[in-house]
Amino acid sequence: MIGAGVFSAFAPAAAAAGTGLLVGLALAALVALANATSSAQLAAQHPTSGGTYVYGREHLGPWWGYVAGWGFVVGKTASCAAMALVVAAYAAPAGWERPVAAAVVVVLTAVGYRGVTRTAQAARVLVAVTLVVLAVTVAAGAAGGQARWSTVLDADGAHGGWYGVLQSAGLLFFAFAGYARVATLGEEVRDPRRTIPRAILLALGVVVVLYGVVAATLLAVLGPEALARSTAPVSDAAAAGGWDWAPAVVAVGAVAASVGALLALLAGVSRTTLAMARAGDLPRWLGAVHPRFAVPHHAELLVGAVVVVLVLTTDLRGAIGFSSFGVLVYYLVANLSALRQTGDDRLYPRALQVLGAVGCVALVLTLPVPAVVTGAGVLAVGVVLRWWRVRRP
Repeated sequence: MIGAGVFSAFAPAAAAAGTGLLVGLALAALVALANATSSAQLAAQHPTSGGTYVYGREHLGPWWGYVAGWGFVVGKTASCAAMALVVAAYAAPAGWERPVAAAVVVVLTAVGYRGVTRTAQAARVLVAVTLVVLAVTVAAGAAGGQARWSTVLDADGAHGGWYGVLQSAGLLFFAFAGYARVATLGEEVRDPRRTIPRAILLALGVVVVLYGVVAATLLAVLGPEALARSTAPVSDAAAAGGWDWAPAVVAVGAVAASVGALLALLAGVSRTTLAMARAGDLPRWLGAVHPRFAVPHHAELLVGAVVVVLVLTTDLRGAIGFSSFGVLVYYLVANLSALRQTGDDRLYPRALQVLGAVGCVALVLTLPVPAVVTGAGVLAVGVVLRWWRVRRP
């Protein structure tokens, strides 16, 4: 969860709601909590790889599993584009953001094609670097004398009403996405029924606190209007503190976090594509595995090509909105699947699953209109493709 989102999502959220983004952050965290309990409950019953793609098929039927898998693939493909754009926003010269973002995707696709993946140790290092960068930003903002903490709770700085707040929540949900990946490791941990729910809820709790501190600092240092205009808000907040070296540290941290997350996510999307192709839910040629590198090379190349197109044609806010659409659809299926669980498999009250499902629908409907229209169109295309494949003799 602690990756590209914390460096990028607060700016479009501020554009939607101003200081109301703090309420949006709380709502996003509440929906994420409900989704997390559903994911944890399902993972405890189904300690297997595949996540909600498997849960939907088991509890609701193949079509629901397909919708979840398709939502994951399209949403996380957009996440890849957003991460590449974050790298460019913090590291590329003005005017070169899109070419640099496309080049980053090409390089990392080539790396993934040869079977190189991020290890757990590397993940810990990247998270540590990101935490140091965020600590520097908060310290610079607090010590630089530029922070106006009264701005954080100033109702006059909010705008957009409840629609703006809900839209900011939908955009900020992008920054929370990631806890469900814990649920996909059910085959690889000891005592998954106990370990996975604890890991998901603990991770979510830590991240909520961290994001609250960062959000308050960005609002206090930059103000809601400047935050909304910023393409690199964490770097701008560090620079405002007067520490000349701080923006360079932030840029390094943002690039490291985004590149690491992008490399892992490109691999994850291509392997979900592989699983869906093997089940016949996507064209079977996407299930090809390279004879030498043992990677799903057709899926890797297709995902990389689509991400390149996205970074060349969409902006960061559009990529974040589209990503949130796909991921919220994924969690909607998770909540509906968890509602079907009974007996000893039920770990949390049904009210949490209802809250999660309603929250997912509400946040989807209040995302930026282009993201909703595009997301609904891509989802419809996926449904038509599967209908055609099922009907074909």
